[in-house]
Amino acid sequence: MKKLLKFAAFFALLPFFVMTSCNDDNDDPQPQEQDRFDAFKTYMTSNNMDLSNVLDNWITTAEAVYTANTDADDANDYFIIDIRNADDFANPGHIDGAVNSTLGNVLTAAADADGRPIVVVCYTGQTAGHAVVALRLSGHPTAQVLKWGMSGWNLATASPWQSNIGDAADGDPNWAAAPGEIEANAPQTAPTLMYLTDNMDEVLVDRVVKLLEGGFKGVVNTDVLATPANYFVNNYWAEADVEHYGNIKTAHRILPLTLNDGEYAYLDGAAKVVTYCWTGQTSSMITAYLTVMGYEAYSLKFGANGMIHSTLESHKYSDGAIMGYPLTTSK
Repeated sequence: MKKLLKFAAFFALLPFFVMTSCNDDNDDPQPQEQDRFDAFKTYMTSNNMDLSNVLDNWITTAEAVYTANTDADDANDYFIIDIRNADDFANPGHIDGAVNSTLGNVLTAAADADGRPIVVVCYTGQTAGHAVVALRLSGHPTAQVLKWGMSGWNLATASPWQSNIGDAADGDPNWAAAPGEIEANAPQTAPTLMYLTDNMDEVLVDRVVKLLEGGFKGVVNTDVLATPANYFVNNYWAEADVEHYGNIKTAHRILPLTLNDGEYAYLDGAAKVVTYCWTGQTSSMITAYLTVMGYEAYSLKFGANGMIHSTLESHKYSDGAIMGYPLTTSK
């Protein structure tokens, strides 16, 4: 009888031992995501992928592309990736030899370049900036944007730029007239990049994927002019240009902007960072790069050309930018 009671007591306690054993296993420390921003910053600068590297020779012209692709030397031809929608690629047409893709699939399209220099074409040269940053950070360091996009190639494809030049800032109370009212720069909080892995190659791949999945990050000038305090605005101009034209009120002027020399620390990693330039093309490149680095970043569409077009003395889109090169509708 005593033995039977002992066995009964053992089986009664068995679930307790099992549960305790399981709890001990679950109590083992589990891997935790950590903020990898500083490690990623070091990785980017050590591998010549600072913003200054990405912005080196990043844009080319319609004239350069047309000349190279129509001369007698096939070896210097550009591999043209056109990321406009398929309907517009087909009609009114595209550059002869161009392949149609999307921003999201641009890395796949670039795999067929076969060593040729890559140029990315969009409607205005703005979305292409995101694509080129992705390419330059993914093994295609010489990829370029076509200046003005297809709006500089042919009159039939020029309307995206023609319909967006303007003077939205004229008389706006949130535009500071010359000599401008630039905010003083001060150190800010960096964004966080939370990852389990400490392999920065893997982090870079994931950040580029997120950039491409997120699409073009643009904001219209009327939204920023209406409430500039809702954004951290960076005017990417030289000081003399601000003094000549003025600026959006509350804007900072952070140029140069690099990781290695620390100017990035003046950007607010907790805010919506809006960059504006002359045309929205440079700011698209910067916005894409900042997105990869973990910022919530946006490019002000069409830049100064949409806000003070009438008074611009340079960096100005006009019908003179339209080269009149041929289009094809063949696949």
